[in-house]
Amino acid sequence: MANPLMISTRSGNTESAFVGRGSYSPSQPANQKARRGSPSLCLTLKIRAEAMVTEKLGIKVERNPLESKLSELGVRQWPKWGCPPSKFPWTYSAKETCYLLKGKVKVYPEGCGDEFVEIAAGDFVVFPKGMSCTWDVTETVDKHYDFE
Repeated sequence: MANPLMISTRSGNTESAFVGRGSYSPSQPANQKARRGSPSLCLTLKIRAEAMVTEKLGIKVERNPLESKLSELGVRQWPKWGCPPSKFPWTYSAKETCYLLKGKVKVYPEGCGDEFVEIAAGDFVVFPKGMSCTWDVTETVDKHYDFE
């Protein structure tokens, strides 16, 4: 019997796996040994992990969105903005969608006490129109942004 083999690779949000060699028949128990010369089974699985969108304190965050989504939205052609570590108040006069290229920020929405939303490099974020908050930039930020 051929030795079982599993090779797993990950690219972006897709994981591919090559699983086992041996023979297979729907009526054959999985643990039954394959005979020499019998056809082998090579199974390739593709599992796509959808990026999960969370919403906390009115801020929507999608961690590590697919590159195809960013391309479709034209994110890399949006204007860029950045700032060094600092703390400042901000009010959104329009809905802002942004994609963080680098950095880390704690966003404290007004009226939420000490609660905050932490965003970081690789996050796709939507801030609602009218939100007032304090940005606490703990690592230098570089982002693409779009106002609606």
